[in-house]
Amino acid sequence: QLQLVESGGALVQPGGSLRLSCAARGLNFDVYYIAWFRQAPGKEREGISSIATIGGRTVYADSVKGRFTISRDNAKNTVYLQMNSLKPEDTAAYYCAADRVDKLLYPMYDFWGQGTQVTVSS
Repeated sequence: QLQLVESGGALVQPGGSLRLSCAARGLNFDVYYIAWFRQAPGKEREGISSIATIGGRTVYADSVKGRFTISRDNAKNTVYLQMNSLKPEDTAAYYCAADRVDKLLYPMYDFWGQGTQVTVSS
């Protein structure tokens, strides 16, 4: 069993930056693939980035490529999402998810956090 807790969401101006954290509680964190998803009101959940078990392989959606960076610290059981050059369209609830199988950006992960809100507005 794995529990995920997101943090770092906030209100930020366009062009600003935020770093989200996804802290995991449970055994063997380093065997889990981790992904970030987001969901805006009235829209489907969108996969935006994922990272392999020991880091290295990362995937990004076109909508965030070049602006967001995913990373993980297995010693701290934490995955980060550094978000730069934020736009109003990045406004959404952001969720992290984990699975022992690599599911890239498909929303079929076994474990999910409760989400953290990111609002980009002037």
